Amino acid sequence: MDIFLSINNRKQIIQLPIVPSEFKIASPMNNETFTTINQGDIKVIGRRGLKSLTIESFFPSKHYPFSRNRAYKGWEYVEIIESWIGKRVPIRLIITNTPINLAMTIENFDYGPQDGSGDIYYSLSLSEFKFINLDKKKVK
Repeated sequence: MDIFLSINNRKQIIQLPIVPSEFKIASPMNNETFTTINQGDIKVIGRRGLKSLTIESFFPSKHYPFSRNRAYKGWEYVEIIESWIGKRVPIRLIITNTPINLAMTIENFDYGPQDGSGDIYYSLSLSEFKFINLDKKKVK
């Protein structure tokens, strides 16, 4: 399994060098509960909410044999992701060997060194981005 992040239809792509051992995708529902006089609480099934996930791993400062990608080192990954945040564009998340291929927004990006190795540990929180499709109508 590999994790790829990209922007602008794969114009710029990064492959995460160290794949986390686990991740979970939250897939919420927008259900609502109402209290009625005769029946008490009732549940109304809503539409699906936006999926989200958090990736926690590290960007290596040197080449490790278990690294999936050696295109960049440590802080270079941080600079790329920070530049994407500055561009205010959705990113594409692809996780190979899974059906996961989602447009996402970066909700939070925490990073920093922690163990003296020079590696940059990070937590990247992503939320699903839905492209808006508006129906075009002709004015007569």
